[in-house]
Amino acid sequence: MAFPYMEAVVCFMILMYFFETYLDLRQRAALKLPTLPKTLVGVISQEKFEKSRAYSLDKSHFHFVHEFVTILMDSAILFFGILPWFWKKSGNFLPLVGLNAENEILHTLAFLAGLMIWSQITDLPFSLYSTFVIEARHGFNKQTIWLFFRDLIKGMGLAIVLGPPIVSAIIVIIQKGGPYLAIYLWAFMFVLSLVMMTLYPVLIAPLFNKFTPLPEGELRRKIENLASSLNFPLKKLFVVDGSTRSSHSNAYMYGFYKNKRIVLYDTLIQQCKDEDEEIVAVIAHELGHWKLNHTMYSFIAVQILTFLQFGGYTLVRNSADLFRSFGFDTQPVLIGLIIFQHTVIPIQHLVSFVLNLVSRSFEFQADAFAKKLGYGSALRAGLVKLQEENLSAMNTDPWYSAYHYSHPPLVERLTAIDEPDKKED
Repeated sequence: MAFPYMEAVVCFMILMYFFETYLDLRQRAALKLPTLPKTLVGVISQEKFEKSRAYSLDKSHFHFVHEFVTILMDSAILFFGILPWFWKKSGNFLPLVGLNAENEILHTLAFLAGLMIWSQITDLPFSLYSTFVIEARHGFNKQTIWLFFRDLIKGMGLAIVLGPPIVSAIIVIIQKGGPYLAIYLWAFMFVLSLVMMTLYPVLIAPLFNKFTPLPEGELRRKIENLASSLNFPLKKLFVVDGSTRSSHSNAYMYGFYKNKRIVLYDTLIQQCKDEDEEIVAVIAHELGHWKLNHTMYSFIAVQILTFLQFGGYTLVRNSADLFRSFGFDTQPVLIGLIIFQHTVIPIQHLVSFVLNLVSRSFEFQADAFAKKLGYGSALRAGLVKLQEENLSAMNTDPWYSAYHYSHPPLVERLTAIDEPDKKED
C-alpha cells in the first residue's frame, strides 16, 4: 500500500495551524497586558503605549480570521483534489484559444495564470481590509484606492512579463537536466537571483516608488563620513517616498561589491527631523551587517538551502506514488515542484526557526557594532522612536517572538545595548 503523502501533508498543516494559533493566543494575552515592560517605563509614553496596544490587538484579531480562512482553503484544495482538477481544466482551455494542450510549457503557464487570478480574488478582501480599515484606523494608510489597484495591476503585469520565461526555463532544465539536474537548477536560480537583485532597485522598484537623492546638508554629510570611515563603497544615497502609501518608516541598503546604495524612507527623516544622529545610528547598525558579513552569510545560507531543496526534489520527482497521492495521473514538472514543496513543509518550518535564531543574533551584533562606533545612545533613542512611531508591540510573549521574530523585541535590544555600560560601571 502506497504511503498517504497528501493526507500526511494536510494533517501536518492542520497541526501547525493549531500550534501557531496557540502561540498567537499567548501573544494576544501579552498584548492585553495593561502596563509597559519595566525596561520601557519612562521611555515610552503612556499615550503611545495605548495606541500601540490597540493597533497590535486589531492586527491580532485580523490575523486569527485570515489564518483560519487560509487553512480551510489550503486543506480543502489538497483534500478534495482541486489541484489535479484545475490542471485538467487548464489543459482543456488551451485548444479553445488555438494552443496545443500537449505542450507542457503552455499547459503550465495556463495553470499558473488561473492560480494567479484565484490568488488575487481570494487575497483581495483581506488586503483591502488590512490597508483601508486597520492601517487607516490607526493613522498609517496614506494611499488611495486608485494607488492600491494601480500597484496591484503593476504587480500582475510584472508577473506576466517575468513569469513565463522563468517558468519555461525551469521546465526545460528539469526535462533535460539528467543526473546533474540539481546543479543546473541551482545554477539557474543563482544567476537569476543575481540578475533580479541588480535589476529590482533600478528597473522594478521605481515603478512603485519615487527615489530621489538625499539633499545636501548635515544628514548627508554625516552618513557619507560614516560610510567613508568604514570603507563602505557608497555610490548613491536616496530618499524613497514611502509616505505616499504608509507612515511606517524604515531604512535599508543594497547593491553588489563596490556599488552600494542606502535608502531612507521620507517618513523616517520626518520622524527624526530634529535628531540626525538617530538616523545615522540606524545606518551604523545597517553598515554593521555589511562590515560583519551578515549579508554574505545569509546569501550563502540561502544558496545552500536552495541546492539541498533541488537535490531532494530530484530524488522524488519520478515517484508515481507521490503524484497519485495528490490526485495526478501524470507527472508534470511544475506540479512535481509544488507537491515536493508541500512534502517538505516540516523541514521548512524547522529551517525557518533556525534562520530566525541566526537573524536575531546578527541584529544584536549589528547593534553592538553601532555602539562601538559611539552611537549607543543615539541608536537606543532611534530604536525607541521607530518602535513608537510604528506602534510596534511593546509586550511580546517569549515563545511567540522566538518562533516568529527575525528581530529581537525592543526590550531585549535595549537591555543588550545597556549591558556593556553596566559591566564597565
